[in-house]
Amino acid sequence: MATLGIVSELWRYPASSLAGERLDTISVGHETIDGDRLFGLVDVSDNEIARPDRAEKWHKVPRIRTRLSQDRQLEIATPDSGWLVAPGAASDRAVSAYLGFEASIRPFRPENTAPGYSGPLTAERYRKAPIHLLTTASLARLKALHPEGVADTRRFRPNIVVDMAAIEGSFPETEWIGRKLAIGDLFLTISEPCRRCGFTIIGQDGFDNDPAILRNLVRHNAHNMGVYCTVDQPAPVAIGAAMRFV
Repeated sequence: MATLGIVSELWRYPASSLAGERLDTISVGHETIDGDRLFGLVDVSDNEIARPDRAEKWHKVPRIRTRLSQDRQLEIATPDSGWLVAPGAASDRAVSAYLGFEASIRPFRPENTAPGYSGPLTAERYRKAPIHLLTTASLARLKALHPEGVADTRRFRPNIVVDMAAIEGSFPETEWIGRKLAIGDLFLTISEPCRRCGFTIIGQDGFDNDPAILRNLVRHNAHNMGVYCTVDQPAPVAIGAAMRFV
């Protein structure tokens, strides 16, 4: 079938709620993307996991950068620090100083850490679906509704962003529930719309807090932006791959 669009951005999120890592290629399995959501950030006083959508004390968390090294070691950087290996005492000190309270990065599973790690784990916050897909057509629709706002990809934390022509009056992928897609050799089924939360309004580098982002999604797209997908055939995906219906 005809090409719908071309992959323009690929993201994974090594630590839940922290800034994502933009990549040229991702490896998609049946259950998850390689290296996605391996760690969480907790308040040491009560072991609460970071929830920027729920509490103001976590609003600075999306400004903490993350990446995985070639040997799959997590590294983080606050706006006040360079890159630091995590989990570890130095990274926890940097995160705590930046947030203003004692916080710690912890793995969800023992196998996510470097050999020899003996620190605490934390429970996974959630895992809705292996893939979150977003089109630039939906970003364009949001921008048309809220022209003074910044419809930045980072507000919505997708894994795959597909560049496609805007469709007047439409958030197109939310109309595709149940349809099957091919992105290169990756085959997906669109399982459900992605219901947005307060995370979308939080400021990050380059844009400020903006409650009107979420208000417009509630008013014009039933609270949704982007879609979740299940994986029918795993495969790597690279920037420039074509997306089509199957």
